[in-house]
Amino acid sequence: MRKDKRVKYRTPKGVQDILPPEVSVWQKIENVARRVFSVYGYQEIRPPIIEFTELFVRGIGEETDIVEKEMYTFQDRAGRSITLRPEGTASVVRAYIQHHLYNLPSPQRFYYMGPMFRYERPQKGRYRQFHQIGVECFGEDTPRVDAELMHMLFRYLEAIGLRDLSFEINSIGCRQCRPRYREKLLQFLSSKREQLCTDCLRRYSRNPLRVLDCKVPECIEATKGAPAVTEYLCANCQEHFGSLKRYLEQLGLTFRVNPRMVRGLDYYTRTTFEVLSSELGAQNAVAAGGRYDDLVEEFGGPPTPAIGFAVGVERLATLIMERADTEGPRLFGYFATLGERATEEAMGLASRLRDRGLWVEMNYRPEASLKSQLRKANRMKAMYVFILGEEEIQKGVIRYKRMDDGFQSEVKLSDFVAFITGSMVQES
Repeated sequence: MRKDKRVKYRTPKGVQDILPPEVSVWQKIENVARRVFSVYGYQEIRPPIIEFTELFVRGIGEETDIVEKEMYTFQDRAGRSITLRPEGTASVVRAYIQHHLYNLPSPQRFYYMGPMFRYERPQKGRYRQFHQIGVECFGEDTPRVDAELMHMLFRYLEAIGLRDLSFEINSIGCRQCRPRYREKLLQFLSSKREQLCTDCLRRYSRNPLRVLDCKVPECIEATKGAPAVTEYLCANCQEHFGSLKRYLEQLGLTFRVNPRMVRGLDYYTRTTFEVLSSELGAQNAVAAGGRYDDLVEEFGGPPTPAIGFAVGVERLATLIMERADTEGPRLFGYFATLGERATEEAMGLASRLRDRGLWVEMNYRPEASLKSQLRKANRMKAMYVFILGEEEIQKGVIRYKRMDDGFQSEVKLSDFVAFITGSMVQES
């Protein structure tokens, strides 16, 4: 496609405008989230888009791809290092500690939604400015909370119309049992180093669990047969994971244990999970999360167990638009007017209909022809056209036309608003 030379300014690579009618899909995704999460006791929190860089370096992990390669970091006028948030959990944990929310009764539950920023190669469903809906729950370490949170996520995805999704779960242990697994994994990987990519060679000594998370085909092949983390869990983690599976079964949530799923962020402990869609190709995760029982304490707060997840809004929107009609709200009525007096009368009628929640538009140019106005109403896909001119005003009526089938009639001006908001709205 040739570029339009008249367009002087364009969006940077990896970001996009979200335009009508697609934005109506986004509104549905957000509104359903608010409705579903609120009945589980989650309240909205709105952390800032910028934070001090150290927050993400400490929280996400200095050796992660996000911190090493993908963060948008700059110095402000005071020389302080500032970063556009690449994910939401670290900011919510910071707010939880800064505002002493741990003094409130547990669990404390929050959700957030908004843009995140990572410098990575753009592809379908992945952008440099992308949007997430996230959930965080603080103060409870029972696997019942894990199961409830995952079931809430399932109910949310179901409520926005998604089907054929698969849940994958794993446990990556805790501070007590993970060192033993790390040693066994290093032993296994020592003979595979020549097959690993450059990134995984770096991960090998710093955080070998993340080698299992690599998507490079050669690394996937090299790590086949790697020891499963679930075989090295301590007694407490085994009990936690076993109970989680039992609770998920009680809730009727189908899942698969995936021992290779370790997630890409350093703060996870015990439970990790992903929700996958077969309709998205290689980038097939629509939601992911897990426990981070040590992060609040590492940030300077009191020991506080926590769990959360994030949903990729772009990927949800893609799935929904592929399944359904994405037309936005339809224009209810258009006032076609002839003459100054009729146009002034229409302004008052339009205002009264808008007060009653109806979307109506009107002609602002009294000199415009009726033919051109009808053509405009048709282009705007109006359900009805209300026609008012000097002749109609003298008779005390307003004509209306149903655009889908061409049916026309008239109603007294004095009865117009009641007629429209009564029988006509019910017909529509």
